[in-house]
Amino acid sequence: MTFEQGFAEAERAAGAAGKVVAALAGAVKQLEKAAAEGDILKIRKTAERLGTIIESARQDVVNARSAWPFSADEEEAYLRDFYAGEVVEAARAEGLQIQRRDEGLVLFPSILRVLANDRAVKINRKKVPGIRPSRVVKALRDIQLRKQKGTPENLLEVLHKAYRLVVGSEYGKTVTLASIYEALTLLPGSTANYDQTDFVRDLFLLDRSGVTRTKSGSTYSLPASTGTKASKGTYSFVAPDGETVSYYGIKFSEAME
Repeated sequence: MTFEQGFAEAERAAGAAGKVVAALAGAVKQLEKAAAEGDILKIRKTAERLGTIIESARQDVVNARSAWPFSADEEEAYLRDFYAGEVVEAARAEGLQIQRRDEGLVLFPSILRVLANDRAVKINRKKVPGIRPSRVVKALRDIQLRKQKGTPENLLEVLHKAYRLVVGSEYGKTVTLASIYEALTLLPGSTANYDQTDFVRDLFLLDRSGVTRTKSGSTYSLPASTGTKASKGTYSFVAPDGETVSYYGIKFSEAME
């Protein structure tokens, strides 16, 4: 059984229990009214109905409690071994381009990571406890349609500062993006909040934005190494159309007078 099926079963059982609870509440109100009016026949009739509803409610509550089919150990094992595959299938069924990467699943511009121990996922940097695959895919699709908060201009300024730090007095030299990423994540714990998949996604957004000039007037380029795909330190990203884009180095040039 998949998680989607398990959640659907639990939802159905909860719905059935909810209906019988609503019927119980209605019968209690009828009994209260009959007693207030002093209607003995209605009191007896409603009391009998209450007994029937209570028996049904007891069984529906038992069904609801046992509707989730996974034990704690099975939950963790499924999240580690099968959950990502289920999300991939759900996304592709919706016509969405999603790819597996070392750090998680990429559905542009989002990165999904499975947190098996926490019974949660992380979408970009936000921990999300609701992990029903269909809902997760909907959340990823909504993010895809939403205007991004970060701007390419801001990212370019950050890259420019890191480039100056790495290149020193050799401004204009091509340096590896790996060295830029290292400079951006010098603080302890930085890589946990901004890993390499985040970095290459942001590079892709900048690359496709058309923004090429910093506030100071410097321009940048992203030179590829010889045999880029096989080169150590090369980053790759899957574009929304399924194209794999590779990045290796970055170079800034001073503004022309």
